[in-house]
Amino acid sequence: MTPLDLAGYLIAGLMTAVALWRMPAALWGGEEDKRRRALWGCYAGFAIALWTKTSAVRIGLNNSAVTDLAVLIKHYTATIAILAILSYIVAIYGRYPEGGGVPRHVRFARLVQQVAAKASVATLILLTVLFFTVVDRSVPSDRFVSDHAGQWGATLYMSVFYLYLGAASAVCAYQWALATADARLRHLRVGLGMMTFAMFIGVGYTVSRTLFLWISVIDTPGEGFALRFDEITEAAQLVLFAFFALGASIPAFSKGAHRAKLWRAQVKLHALWYELMTAFPDQPFDPPASLARELTRFDTPSDLRVDRWAADIADAVEKLRHYVPDDLLAAAERAAAEETRDPRRTGPLVDAYWIKAALAARAAGAPAGGAAVVAAQQNADQDGDHATDQDGEVARLVRVADAYRTVTEARTRRLLASVEAPAAESAQEPGRAAKTA
Repeated sequence: MTPLDLAGYLIAGLMTAVALWRMPAALWGGEEDKRRRALWGCYAGFAIALWTKTSAVRIGLNNSAVTDLAVLIKHYTATIAILAILSYIVAIYGRYPEGGGVPRHVRFARLVQQVAAKASVATLILLTVLFFTVVDRSVPSDRFVSDHAGQWGATLYMSVFYLYLGAASAVCAYQWALATADARLRHLRVGLGMMTFAMFIGVGYTVSRTLFLWISVIDTPGEGFALRFDEITEAAQLVLFAFFALGASIPAFSKGAHRAKLWRAQVKLHALWYELMTAFPDQPFDPPASLARELTRFDTPSDLRVDRWAADIADAVEKLRHYVPDDLLAAAERAAAEETRDPRRTGPLVDAYWIKAALAARAAGAPAGGAAVVAAQQNADQDGDHATDQDGEVARLVRVADAYRTVTEARTRRLLASVEAPAAESAQEPGRAAKTA
């Protein structure tokens, strides 16, 4: 097996993996995912086409009852894949805000929509007729282009396919280049840039091969040169598909990383959220469950669940303010300062001490009273150093939850004792003053 054959298997496997990965969202996802079925059809079509180019499949099909069958199947599936990606481009880039003139790229996308389907059907019919009539298939081929170099029938057949493929590559390159320039997110810009580069390779691939075939009709090249040219352009096409597959996957990888971040947030927040919701069972929409059960609830998206937990925690802390004195905050700050001097850990540790002690005080039967000051409120009043959006609030709560797990029951009791003792002494002061008087 040559390095080029091995690379063919790797790229075919890569495209197949992308198609399988994106299949569930395309077939069974929501409306936004259903709109991406066309893109998944492109992945699936090109995956089949790439497998027909691998040495084992290619040789097996070409030596079947229908000579060079691999070539015909490859061009059928590639044509359908191209139609799918053109349909996706129209669906994605053919929209624009209401009002004003229609942008040029939208007019272009609509023109593509009008032409693509008819061109695909005409291409498939013409390829079939030419394949069974003018292409010399008396001997099974291994490398179709190099083996048929100089033959006008094969040259005409391939020119029809390359015209369709080259035009589609140019359309994709044009639309994705515009989208790359407008993309604000870096991962989206990188992915679109890789796909644009892949399409420029595709244009060069089709132009070079078309020129080679027609020049070969005029001046038949040597067998060694033809084979070498075929291998170089095949290698370029494998690079094309590698960039295309990876570029199309980068935005999805980013979404996967975001889902993993939400999953980690749930894991870290669960213990804190569970204790607070157990103390206030009327607070959550559903009774708090174990971590395993919460992670396997598929009726609520992860981002919505994390937002709910953050809101539940904030509401529970607001209720706990009525069961503790203002002095608890200062005591929590002293306890945190004794434990660490790292400013990044001090704030979350203060909150963790305060919540743990407040829960203990309420559980011990502390009566409800006025609302005490909490650390987040004090910081906001002093310097505005608090989370400014929901993501920032979740990140802050994750740090608090991490610190919460380090606070032991013994430390909590000492913290409460340090607050209750001065309070008891101050309650006795009026009596002492009366006796002195």
